[in-house]
Amino acid sequence: MAQAVDALRHGWPIKVGEAPVLLPVETALAAGARAERALISAARAATLKLTNQRDAADGHHPVLIRAADPIDLAAALPIADPALDPVVPLKGPFRVEPIACMAEAEAAMALARIAGILPAFLFDPSDAGEAVTLKAADLAAWEDPALLTIATRAHLPISAAEDAEIVAFRKVDDMREHIALVIGDPDHGKVPLVRLHSECLTGDIFASLKCDCGPQLDAALAQMAEEARKGGWGILLYLRQEGRGIGIVNKLRAYRLQDAGFDTVDANARLGLPVEARDFPTAAKMLDLLGVNQARLLTNNPEKVNALEGAGVKITERVAHQLPANPHNVRYLATKRDRAGHLLT
Repeated sequence: MAQAVDALRHGWPIKVGEAPVLLPVETALAAGARAERALISAARAATLKLTNQRDAADGHHPVLIRAADPIDLAAALPIADPALDPVVPLKGPFRVEPIACMAEAEAAMALARIAGILPAFLFDPSDAGEAVTLKAADLAAWEDPALLTIATRAHLPISAAEDAEIVAFRKVDDMREHIALVIGDPDHGKVPLVRLHSECLTGDIFASLKCDCGPQLDAALAQMAEEARKGGWGILLYLRQEGRGIGIVNKLRAYRLQDAGFDTVDANARLGLPVEARDFPTAAKMLDLLGVNQARLLTNNPEKVNALEGAGVKITERVAHQLPANPHNVRYLATKRDRAGHLLT
């Protein structure tokens, strides 16, 4: 998995199981590569009017398209990148073909998302170079939260709580380290206040006004510190899954599409990416490693409650976590409420 992700980021081909070689369109270095077919996501195919919107519900679902003439990388990039739609509005004609290697194609779509590149490949190209090989089952093994371990822990005084403890988690083949901040004295006779917070570089570090991530992070830490002052405790799980799991580059591509008038759901669809690709079972495993099997969950998102309960964590209470909107994120919050099911008023 680590080699395959690295290969995609470097523009090298991959081969999943017995399926044909796949060359990533966005990063490919094999300038002479050409193919009669390309693999894209259903969401992107719907944008190109090759499938209907119902087929695009899952951004990972792959679609195999055949062109009238062989496709080189110059022709393939506008198929993959919606930023080029105004420059190259007419594409094709294409014909959608059945996929004989669906599990392998789905794994390739997931690998592209994990690598943070556009989910588009030349399918069985010529002159692609030597491929990195893996099996579709390798993805499932890599995603298994059972492989997560505590790497180290230390005292970390923060502005909200000078007695906080930081705990780092990692697993084999995954370059991301997830973090927990434990605030207050752990008392396993009391149910902790828990917040799942996915990494947001723009909001957490640069105080972006396009989202509510930064204020949510600060408010969660302050609320946990208040719990600790009252004799309780809290755990903030900081999950390294930028942009709801699509990565920082694709998240900024979605921002650019939002600037053009699309909401966050439609922007992700035009990129061929899922609206929600976060890994909440990893959060449940982090709690398990901390010896926690119950939580008062600080969230507006029912999916987080369902995911943790499905992974064996008892949610004794959902604690609302709504903060005031600003002129820059009011549409974003409305989209979360109206299209993603968040419990916002």
